[in-house]
Amino acid sequence: MASTSRFVIVGGALALVLGACTATNDAGDQVAAVSDSAGSDATTDDASPPPQADRDRGDGADGGSQTCIPLEEFANGDVVPAPTETIDFPWDRADPVVLEGFDFDAIVSGGPPPDGIQPIDDPCFDAIAAADEWLQPQSPVMVVEVDGDRRAYPLAIMTQHEIVNDVVGGVPLVVTYCPLCNSGLAFERTVDGRVFSFGTSGRLFQSNLVMYDRQTRTLWTQFTGQAVVGADLVGTELTRVPTGLLGWEDFKSAAPDGVVLSRGSMPNRDYGRNPYPGYEGSGDQFLFRGPRDDRLGPNTRVVGLGTDVDPLAVGLPHLRDQQVTAVRVDGQPVTVWWAPGQASALDAASVDDGLDVGSTAAFVAQLDDATPLSFVADQDQPGHFVDDQTGSTWNLLGEAVDGDLAGTQLEAVAHDDTFWFVWFAFQPDTRILASGVGDG
Repeated sequence: MASTSRFVIVGGALALVLGACTATNDAGDQVAAVSDSAGSDATTDDASPPPQADRDRGDGADGGSQTCIPLEEFANGDVVPAPTETIDFPWDRADPVVLEGFDFDAIVSGGPPPDGIQPIDDPCFDAIAAADEWLQPQSPVMVVEVDGDRRAYPLAIMTQHEIVNDVVGGVPLVVTYCPLCNSGLAFERTVDGRVFSFGTSGRLFQSNLVMYDRQTRTLWTQFTGQAVVGADLVGTELTRVPTGLLGWEDFKSAAPDGVVLSRGSMPNRDYGRNPYPGYEGSGDQFLFRGPRDDRLGPNTRVVGLGTDVDPLAVGLPHLRDQQVTAVRVDGQPVTVWWAPGQASALDAASVDDGLDVGSTAAFVAQLDDATPLSFVADQDQPGHFVDDQTGSTWNLLGEAVDGDLAGTQLEAVAHDDTFWFVWFAFQPDTRILASGVGDG
């Protein structure tokens, strides 16, 4: 099947559709969708859910239909093998190749078999107007942007699948969300010129999602994007792409031309239900066996920044109080923002009903080689910020929407909205900037 491109009219707007992918809304009307990639449909859909999360596999209220391009035709000719529990996975061998210094024994079963939590390999995307029919202003969405291609992945969907193999702005990406860590991360999935597709291994490391690639069966940790168990790829790190977790209202206002992961990508799912009710702030860490640090409560939310060379955790309570925090990370001036309006996906029984944890963003606080900018929250426009130097107004996507710098874009900084216990487990040398605690 050859890839095709076409334009369609959606809600009066002109939209580019890559490939052929359509979905239907609850009224049965056809809505616009975008597909860059697709994948094997041979994953296990009836696997037993993990004991801590009753993931609905039955008929839901979402409905829909789709036609998408198979991923193996996108992946440089690499055929995606069908996942099965009988395949020779390297982590099941008596003498697996393990990354030096990595604690192989700390990898534990989370309950389901490989791809028992089924990734989305054939994503379809709705226009803003169609997604607005079911998303609420506070609905949490994961935002990814590559070369002007802005996409939102609702956590109502991501909590059920955890992985989306996609192509954004022409770049093959694996878009991931680990509910147990609240970590929404994206990585390029091209390694040495070969495009990989990823699935859920059914394993956890430090309570964090462990992925595997279908081509070599190597295990990768989601938090670092590093190959840790396998063979030739062990030690390889996937290239990280900045992401953010925002409330739906902030995304749709800032990106009216963006697209949204459609429920039609995998219809008949009970999207919107939180498989982990009460997990937010509970102090429980499922199957966590890592080191602990009591400077912050284990389930305190932090914004994690920086590489292994200079990691920094900004406590969410501190950031919420300040709304804007200026830090220096990896030698760069960085501005970290907070605004109200995003529900926790891990609090109430419904994703949209969780407490307001707010949205965060992080950007290099400098344009080219100019003097660094400083910012304050715009108290009249929640979700907007004003720089002290020019008085220009900026949104949560780092775009100046008013003032002398209107149309200018700040460079996004890779950051992670996560819990303190997992950030410390992966970054034990981290600095902390938090109320009552500070070495940053």
